[in-house]
This record gives sequence, C-alpha cells and structure tokens, in this order.
Amino acid sequence: MIFDTHAHYDDEAFDGDRDAVLASLAENSVGRVVDVGASAGSLDRVLALAERWDFVYGAVGLHPDEVGALNAGTEEKINRLLDHPKIVAVGEIGLDYHWNVEPREVQIEGFRRQIGIAVRKKKPIIVHSRSAAADTLRVIEAMYGPGSPARKMARAEAEKKLLPGEYAEVPGKEWVWKKEIPEGPGFELAQKGIIHAYAYSAEQARIYTGMGFLLGIGGVLTYENSRKLKKVVTEIPLDKLVLETDCPYLAPEPHRGARNDSRMLRFVADAIAALKGTTREEVERITWDNAERLFNALNGVRPR
Repeated sequence: MIFDTHAHYDDEAFDGDRDAVLASLAENSVGRVVDVGASAGSLDRVLALAERWDFVYGAVGLHPDEVGALNAGTEEKINRLLDHPKIVAVGEIGLDYHWNVEPREVQIEGFRRQIGIAVRKKKPIIVHSRSAAADTLRVIEAMYGPGSPARKMARAEAEKKLLPGEYAEVPGKEWVWKKEIPEGPGFELAQKGIIHAYAYSAEQARIYTGMGFLLGIGGVLTYENSRKLKKVVTEIPLDKLVLETDCPYLAPEPHRGARNDSRMLRFVADAIAALKGTTREEVERITWDNAERLFNALNGVRPR
C-alpha cells in the first residue's frame, strides 16, 4: 500500500470530482494521505477532508508565499487544530527564494515561528525549500540545534562540501560553524519532519537525514532531466525516503503536465525501485513504515 505524505486535495483543481478521486484511491493501492495546508484559507478545508475520510490526515501551516498572513489569530488557529487527533504535522512551511512573493525576512521569521509551534506541540514539520538551501539549513539548525558533537563530526565532510565558506577548520580538523548556533528547543525530537519535494544535493541530503528528516520524493524523479535527484535517491538509504505527490502538481511521467493524484505514485515507486535494485512492493512497504514512524502512527488514529 502507498502512503502519500503530501497532497493538496483541498485545492480548487479537485472541485469537480474530489470525492470520486478520493473514493478511488483504496482500489489503487493508496492507503493513507496527508493533505497539507498552504494558506490561512486552506486550514478549515484540510480539517474537513481529514474528518470526512478515514484514511486522510492533515497538516496545517502557511506556505512561504502566504506567510504574511501569520498573525496572532492564525497562530492560535494552527495551535488549536494541532490538538485534533487527525492533524499530524505543521506544514507546509519554509522558504521560497525563487518567487520571493513575501520578503525574505518575513519568510524567515514566519518559518521560525511555525517551527516553534511544531516544537511546542511535538509535531513534525513539512518543509518547502526552493532556491533557499543555505537559509533553510540555518533556520532549522538554529531552531532544533546542530546536533551532538559526535553527530556533527559525522556530518562534517558533507557540510564542508556544501557550504565551505561557512565553516572554519580548527585543531583536530573538526569543522564548525564560524557563527555559533545554540541548541534549539526542539533538539530532543528525533523525528523532525520531511523536506518536501527534495531538490538539493546528495551532500545536503545526508545532513538533513542525519538530523532526523526524511526526504519527500515525487513525480520529478521520473523526469529525464532529474539527474541530481536520481543521484540522491541512489545514495540515500530507502529508510530515509517517503512518497509524495504534491498533487495536483508535478505529475510523473508518462503523465507529466496532467493533474496529479495519489494513484500516480506507482510510477514514482517504480522509479525508486529501479534505482535501488528492488521491487515496487518493497519501496511501498518501507516508505509506508517511514511515514508512520514520523507521524507517530498517526497519533494512534486508525482507519475504521
């Protein structure tokens, strides 16, 4: 069975046939879906879907393009929704320097505030990061802490390749941040979240997975020009990956350009299986288990 960890069935693209699509998922080997909020207006829609469909769960948060709406009232609503047993994460939150819809300082502050909510509620986060590799890593390490000295040393080689200008060599050839980052309040959370639609290097992937993040892998993996992502999937262990659609966006080949939905994740699972030298069934089983661990077995809520 497939676990789609990132969908947007609340999107208007599904207004004409939402119930029919969702009703068809079980017979197409899709057993769980997390519908992910993006705007203040989507929060109630996410909850409504989670309450209507046994196999649908929700994440609530403001996308970086929408984070200007993160006022006290919206924060209070996100906090309240996270007490609902079927709301299992804060997301999607993060940074988008490709479009820069909101000023970067507004995005960073909104990202920090929403991570703070997740830490207090002991919930994982679902991270959107586009053209913002360095700042995403800085914010996350500042909020969660850079890790123990042993863990930091284990990541050193990957880190210095990724951002050599940010590191300085000290006696013993240990690489450390030039600018000290204090341990954050969420340091004790072993399972921190998902880097959604992962698009950076294998070196940075090792940093994130070493910190307790999973990598969200979707339709982009099937594209001919996705060499960097194929390298990531080849090198990163399968127990660090989860499946996601980001539907209605990013449909895989051979349906690229069409409206995406969870039934198409079989093409992504096949692509991962080919790179890993295993079967689609094994990919589905391991990524399902990864997602369940991250979301704490969906807070104990099981489909009826």
